[in-house]
Amino acid sequence: MTLPGWRDWAFSIKTFGAAMLALYVAFWIDLPRPYWALGTVYITSQVLAGATRSKALYRVLGTLLGAVVTVALVPNLVNAPELLTLAIALWVSVCLYFSLLDRTPRSYLMMLGGYTAALIGFPSVGEPGAIFDTAVARAEEITLGILCASLVNTVVLPQSVAPLIADRLELWLRDARNWVADVLGRTQTSKDTQAKRLRLASDAVAFDTLATPLRYDMTGAERSAEAMATLRQHMLMFLPIASAVSDRIEALERERALPSRLRALLDDMAAWLASGTTDPAEAARLRAAADAVSPTLDEGPSWTDLVLASLVARLHDFIDLRQDARLLQRHIADGTPVTEDLAFRYTARARTIRHRDHGMAFLSAVGVFLSVVLTNAIWIATGWPDGSAAPMMAAVGCCFFAAQDDPAPFIVSFANSAIVGAIGAGAYLFAVLPRATTFEMLALALAPGLLLCGVFMSQPKTAPMAMGAAVNGSAMIALQGSYTGQFAAFTNSSIAVIVGMWLAAVVTRLVRSVGADWTARRMRAVNRRSLARAAERHGAQSGLELAALMLDRVGLIASRLAALPPDDAEWTADLLAEVRVGINVVELRRDRRRLSAPARAAVERLLAALARHFRSAADAPSPDLLDTIDEAFDATCADARQAPGRAALMALVGVRRGLFPDAQPYRSSHPTLQPGLAA
Repeated sequence: MTLPGWRDWAFSIKTFGAAMLALYVAFWIDLPRPYWALGTVYITSQVLAGATRSKALYRVLGTLLGAVVTVALVPNLVNAPELLTLAIALWVSVCLYFSLLDRTPRSYLMMLGGYTAALIGFPSVGEPGAIFDTAVARAEEITLGILCASLVNTVVLPQSVAPLIADRLELWLRDARNWVADVLGRTQTSKDTQAKRLRLASDAVAFDTLATPLRYDMTGAERSAEAMATLRQHMLMFLPIASAVSDRIEALERERALPSRLRALLDDMAAWLASGTTDPAEAARLRAAADAVSPTLDEGPSWTDLVLASLVARLHDFIDLRQDARLLQRHIADGTPVTEDLAFRYTARARTIRHRDHGMAFLSAVGVFLSVVLTNAIWIATGWPDGSAAPMMAAVGCCFFAAQDDPAPFIVSFANSAIVGAIGAGAYLFAVLPRATTFEMLALALAPGLLLCGVFMSQPKTAPMAMGAAVNGSAMIALQGSYTGQFAAFTNSSIAVIVGMWLAAVVTRLVRSVGADWTARRMRAVNRRSLARAAERHGAQSGLELAALMLDRVGLIASRLAALPPDDAEWTADLLAEVRVGINVVELRRDRRRLSAPARAAVERLLAALARHFRSAADAPSPDLLDTIDEAFDATCADARQAPGRAALMALVGVRRGLFPDAQPYRSSHPTLQPGLAA
C-alpha cells in the first residue's frame, strides 16, 4: 500500500461531503432511517467519477425492484414464516444468478433487486401492515444516497478514467510491440514465453473495468468509448495472430526454409514497429512485399509452401491489426469517435462477446439460498431480538463477493470490518453522540472516522475493509432524528450482523468455494467443449466469434495463473494454440462445402476426429489424429488452385501446427506429388 496522496484525501473529503449531504436531506424530509442514505453513499462511491455514475441508475432501478417484490411477498406470507423465508431466499438467489451472467454495470440491477428484498423484508416482518411505507422509505433513503454520491462525484473534482486508460494502453502496446519485435527479429525463443503472452491476455481483459467508466466519463472522453471497446477486442485478437506468426517462423527455420526475401520483410516489419509510424503508405508497402513472398499453390504444394502461405496471411492480419490499434489509440487519446473504416473489421462484431459461467452462477445462487435459510432458521428458532440482521447481512455478504473464486475469505473480511465498525459505532453511540445536539456537531463528530475510512477506500488492498467499516458502522449507529441509544438493541443487532456473515462464509466454503487452479482448468475444459461443438457444426458460425469467446476465457484464466504453482501451470502452454485451432476449425467447417467430393469427405472425417479429441479428457492428441489431418491434406491439395481449396489448406496448416507443433513436416502420400522448397 502506498501512502495516501492528495487525490486520496480529495476522494475521502468528497465522499464524506456526499454522505453528510444525504444525511442532512434525509433528516430534512423526515425519513425514518437516515443512516441508510449515509451508508449507501459509501457503498456507491468510487474513485473514478465514471465508475460511480455507471452503476447509479442500475442501483436505483434495482432498489425499486427489490422494494416492489418485498411489498408483494411480506403481507401475503407473513403468517407463514417458513414460506416467507423460502420466497425471499429464492428471490435473492435467482437475482444473484442472473446478475453473475452479466459482466457489465447492468448486473447491479438484479443484484440490488435481490438483496434489497432481504434488507427491507426481514426487518419488516414484525409490522407487515406498514410494509408499503417501509419499502417506500427504504427506496427513498437508498436512492437519496446514490444520487448524492453521483452528484458530488460529478461536480467536485471529478477524476476521469481517460488518463489512466492512456497510460495502461501505452504500457500494453509497448509490451506487445517488444514481444513481436523479438518474434520478427528471430531472437532467442526464451524471450517469447507463454507467460508473456498470457499476461498480455489478462491485461487486455482487465481493460473491461476501465472501459465501463469511460462510457460515463462526462468529460468528452466518453465519445471514444466505442473505440475502446473495439481496441480491447483487437488486443485480444492480436495474441493468436502474433502467436501464429511466431509458430510459422519457427517451423520454417526448423526446416531451414526461410527465404531471404522473407527475412528482409521481417526485418522491415520489426523496424516499422519500432518506428511507431502509422503511415498508410508504409503499411501498404509491407502488404505488397508480403504478397511478393507468398508462393503460388499448385496441385500438390510442399509443406514449406503451405507454411509460408499461412505466414503471409497472418502477416497481413497483423499489419491490419497494428494499423487499427494505433488509429484507435489516437481516438482514445483525443476523446473522439471512430469515423474511419477499420482494416481488420471482423473484431468489431465480436466486441460484446463475453464468457458466461452458468455453473458458478448456479453454485453462488445455491450458496446464498442456503445461507439465508440457515440464518433465518436460527433467528426464528431462538426468537432472537433484532436477529433479522443475520439473514439480511448473509444475503448482502454472499452477493457482494459472489464473483470471486473463493468468496469465503472476502465475506470473513467483511464480517471483520463489521467488528471494527461495531467498536467504532459503540464509541460514537454511547460516548460522543449524546453530546452532539446539532447537525453541525454531529457532522464534526463523524468526520474523523468516516474521513479515515474514505482514505483507505481509495487504496485497492484496504478498500473492502474500509467500506465495510463505514457502511456497517453507520448502520449500527442507526442515526435518526433524535438520540435513541439502547445498549441491548445495539448489541443484539451488532452480533446478528457478524454472525450472519460468518455463517454465510461457512456455507459458502462448503458449497461454493473453489481454488484459482480449479477455475482455470474448468474454463480450459469449457474452451475444449466449445472446440468440440465447433467441429460438430454447432456453436459459433464465425471463427472470430469463437476466438473472441475463447480469448475472453484465456484472459480470465491468465489472471489466475499467479496463484498457481509453476508445476501446475504447464497445461497453459496450449491455451493460445487451442484458440488458433478454433479459428481454423470454424473456417474449415465453412469452406468444406465448396470443396471437391473427396476433399469434403476427408475434411468431414477430420472434423469428427477433432470433436472426439476435444471431448476426451486427454490433453495430448493421438497419432491417429495426425494421420487424419494428413489424409485431409492429401485430399485437399488437388483443390489448391481454387480459392476454397487454398483457404481449406491454410486452415489445415493452422490445425496441424496448433495440435502437433513438434511433428515431422507433412509429406504427401500421393505418388505423383514431390515436395519442394519455397523460393
